[in-house]
Amino acid sequence: MKIHPLLTDNQDIADICERFSTAEFVAVDTEFMRENTYWPILCLIQISDGKEAAAIDPLAKGVDLQPLLDLLVDNENVLKIFHAGGQDVEIIHNMTGKTPHPIFDTQVAAMALGPSEQIGYANLVNSWLGITLDKGARFTDWSRRPLNDRQIEYAIGDVTHLASIFSNMLEKLIETGRGMWINAEMEKLADPDNYVNDPEESWRRVKFQSRNPEALGRLKALAAWRENEAQTKDMPRGRIMRDETLADIAAHPPKDQAKLSQVRGLSSSWKNNDIGERLMNALANAKPLSKDEMPDRSGRRAKFSKENALVVDLLKLLLKIRSSEMNVASRLLARADDLERIVAGEREGIGLLEGWRYEEFGRDAIDLIEGRMSFTVKDGKLKMTHNTDSRSEDT
Repeated sequence: MKIHPLLTDNQDIADICERFSTAEFVAVDTEFMRENTYWPILCLIQISDGKEAAAIDPLAKGVDLQPLLDLLVDNENVLKIFHAGGQDVEIIHNMTGKTPHPIFDTQVAAMALGPSEQIGYANLVNSWLGITLDKGARFTDWSRRPLNDRQIEYAIGDVTHLASIFSNMLEKLIETGRGMWINAEMEKLADPDNYVNDPEESWRRVKFQSRNPEALGRLKALAAWRENEAQTKDMPRGRIMRDETLADIAAHPPKDQAKLSQVRGLSSSWKNNDIGERLMNALANAKPLSKDEMPDRSGRRAKFSKENALVVDLLKLLLKIRSSEMNVASRLLARADDLERIVAGEREGIGLLEGWRYEEFGRDAIDLIEGRMSFTVKDGKLKMTHNTDSRSEDT
């Protein structure tokens, strides 16, 4: 494979993107920093079509990344390969308002080909290629220039290995017939809605015990205020206010700004500074959370009995057995929330009860809930047996 030096010249970048525009796929990775900012700082982009590879320097003076962005978000003929690509896709979305498509994520694909749910890149390379990666450059400050040859080689290695792994994975997916299993997961990863930083929805990330509509309304207002502050200042939201402090204020709002000096996690200056005033305005304008916005799980938990919880545990056991038999990650078949929903009586809009997931696991999960399946021990091993229908055989 031809490895290029670090690309900083716009013509070189345009030329390689032109060549890649007719490739079957490109493997993509990014290096970025976001410890001290709200928006990630893109420091390096690595790309390979399996025949040549390069790292592009987005921090180079006067650099034009448009040919690369056009390749990634507008060229539908080239498959884009990532590993655990959520943050890489987020960066591209921040720059363009679009996401790469079509897309293939090797971490997701690995779930259909083995039991690991979130396999790390180093372990993926070792298990698929038998290569042990040099970890010495993992903690590089990618924003510093110049980058040395070892750092650039390390970064480009991410996409050269990724290109090889993709080819091997594709062959295995075709062999096992499991390619269709991950199509929906890939489409979710490429959905632009997943990368919109909507302050009005940021409250959903904060752990909060109360189900009081007024307290939840304050939580929503405060979380939106904090998100806007963080975006405007380009500062991590936790630097504005920690989740625990935000939840405490939502649950026990101060009567006036002077009381902010008594809130744990805030400095005394909040009692008379501008940011404290904006916080108090957010509280004053907060409205009770509407019924439509109430967290879904509140109602389900309210009607969840001990017997329901036991059935969920049985389903988790069934899931563990079935995923082990299939040699897939259990999370690919179903998530805990799916199991709780079907035990609570829900049947609509649940991925577990649709398509291949229903055929492989969902039907048996419903049979267990409705008494048509039981656990038995045979030859010292736990088995599932269908009790009453024509499919009364061990699985």
